[in-house]
Amino acid sequence: MAVVVVTDSTAHLPEGFAVRHSVRVVPLHVVMDDKTGLDGIDIGPLQLATALSQRRIVTTSRPSPHEFVKVFQAELDAGASAVVSVHLSRHLSGTWDSARLAAEEVDPDRVKVVDSRTTGMGLGFAALRAAAAAAEGASALDVEAAAVTAAARTTTYFMVETLEYLRRGGRIGAAAALVGTALAVKPVLHVADGRIVPLEKVRTAGRALARLVELGVQAAGDGPVSLAVHHLAAPERAAELATRLEERLPRSSGCVVSELGAVIGAHTGPGVLGVVVLPDMTR
Repeated sequence: MAVVVVTDSTAHLPEGFAVRHSVRVVPLHVVMDDKTGLDGIDIGPLQLATALSQRRIVTTSRPSPHEFVKVFQAELDAGASAVVSVHLSRHLSGTWDSARLAAEEVDPDRVKVVDSRTTGMGLGFAALRAAAAAAEGASALDVEAAAVTAAARTTTYFMVETLEYLRRGGRIGAAAALVGTALAVKPVLHVADGRIVPLEKVRTAGRALARLVELGVQAAGDGPVSLAVHHLAAPERAAELATRLEERLPRSSGCVVSELGAVIGAHTGPGVLGVVVLPDMTR
């Protein structure tokens, strides 16, 4: 009667991770022109990058509460003792709210919903830590706590080629002040208190990559650390970033590289590059 962990597609877990760690993934919706598909199932990074390069309109939407109800109820009916559902920040999407409404309908005592206050592998690491606790037989409250603790300790930095995609989607908040800066300037942003906010401006893409390395090293500290690199249509730069991080952080458990899916990628645009850092939780 184990606890089952659910997350959403914005966790961008590397291929095979969700199945390997018994994490259920609920996809968000992507609308490309007039066609609607599921993030990571019907529409992946390649289709997204192609559509954006062709200046096609791409929008996204949350799963409905009914979609979560079906997942939660199916897991409980299959014998799960409880469900812990971990999702991207409520400030970035209504996904958490859909899951919360579903939990209230299914069984609020057995379905716990967590706002990770982040996204990408910040969310992914939280879901994986929760799944590890569940696999060890932890209670629902302890599985929930594992997710909350991991998410709170995760740091995310990223650079974008342009803020236009974030501006269009209304996801940048205070970062809007950076719109219209010189084309040579590469904004470096981070996730803070569940929101995307500007950190600094760097003159070139090369310097921005170097800055991501420095920020990642600072966030990691001197102990064991889990690392992830995200990108969209920038595999060579992502590989370079991962290699440089591993060289500087020999105590890492390895750096996973994951291409962003349609939901996050649609709001950041091609060329985005990011690093997610989770220091060892025993420190």
